[in-house]
Amino acid sequence: MTQPKRNTHRLLLALGLSLSCSLSVSLPASAAPEKPDLKLGFIKLTDMAPLAVALERGYFEDEGLYVQLEAQANWKVLLDRVIDGQLDGAHMLAGQALAATIGIGTRAAMQTAFVMDLNGNACTVSNAVWQQIAPQVARNSEGKPQYPVTADALKPVLENSAKQGKKLQFGMVFPVSSHNYELRYWLAAGGVHPGFYAPEHGDNSGRLKADVLLSVTPPPQMPATMEAGTIDGYCVGEPWNQQAVLRDLGVPLVTNYDIHTNLAEKIFGVSQAWAERYPQTHFHLVKALIRAGHWLDADNNANRAAAAKLISQPFYVGADEKVIANSMTGVFAYARDDIRATPDFNVFFRYHATYPYYSDAVWYLSQMRRWGQISSAKPDSWYQDIAKQVFQPALYQRAAAALIAEGKLTAADFPDFTTETGYRPPAATRFIDGKQFDATEPNAYLQQFAIGLTD
Repeated sequence: MTQPKRNTHRLLLALGLSLSCSLSVSLPASAAPEKPDLKLGFIKLTDMAPLAVALERGYFEDEGLYVQLEAQANWKVLLDRVIDGQLDGAHMLAGQALAATIGIGTRAAMQTAFVMDLNGNACTVSNAVWQQIAPQVARNSEGKPQYPVTADALKPVLENSAKQGKKLQFGMVFPVSSHNYELRYWLAAGGVHPGFYAPEHGDNSGRLKADVLLSVTPPPQMPATMEAGTIDGYCVGEPWNQQAVLRDLGVPLVTNYDIHTNLAEKIFGVSQAWAERYPQTHFHLVKALIRAGHWLDADNNANRAAAAKLISQPFYVGADEKVIANSMTGVFAYARDDIRATPDFNVFFRYHATYPYYSDAVWYLSQMRRWGQISSAKPDSWYQDIAKQVFQPALYQRAAAALIAEGKLTAADFPDFTTETGYRPPAATRFIDGKQFDATEPNAYLQQFAIGLTD
């Protein structure tokens, strides 16, 4: 749905431009955008917030950009419309840009120069599943469950289902989404096999050798699909886990911050062709989006309540403001009477959240290989090459330098670009199973796992 005219100061967004260092030098920062009128897509999730903020606070207009935001039906439609030019760019799954570039599903060269957020997802199970596992879940001093709950708690439920000739069904939002890989990571860390993809044999179901069956469900439909009994649980972004809690439909067991800390979640994605055609437009988009991310995390999340109210409007996320605020304001409800502090559940700027790290791209590619979507082994150099083709920190650095020069942000707000390599230190990301990820050696990383392809 397109937003009402009263909000159409038309927004422009950080499109992942393939901007080489030489190109960033040759184009003056003061050049006007080649295409000021833009249409940008998004899915109704709280992490679309940087788009809404950049529009409503005038950051796009400050850059000479006039943007129309338009909600999309699902991730596939969104990607297809970016590729064919109906959308100039979009709020996009980090894995989508990588997968399209290497030809998983649709083949099209994609780029990003801006990460929308870190974290922000959770895995929720139905009340029926929770009732079976609750007796074995450890309790804290107040008698409430200890979170996160590891996936080995599901094993008795799997055994009961098997006796009835059934397997548990879990929803995730897209085959190359963070939600798919996080759900798989959590399950495998608990000794539950989530299944392989086998595209070389024509099997793209992701269910080969699976102990549980995963399937795609659009985010806004997750709670109703679980209520109907079609799925027994799901992994999704907000506000759809909190919606399940509010409606007494289920219980979140683990957040993706528990599964892995601080990896890119959504990006602003564009086609490589678009980025090459409109480099100055892309530059100005990134500037506006950086300011939006900074505002969302400023003063210890002081603006989050206002952001929750903003995106609760029907043409943005269209969910209850209280539900959105649960995760946006540094708390997370596991039950109506069990609300806990989770200051980093959703991060929009701190920890250099908006910077497009190559290492985050490599992690997504490693998961595509682990579960068979990449059907043959690749050398470590291949992972680095694809990461550098899709993720574009040079453009981000140029936008950041312009914001510093204009006095809108300071050097302290960004990584030290004189020493920045594009790779997070391995210790920067913690995983639920204690494994360590070194993005320079993805094949050695894969060899650590008992479940999954390890070459």
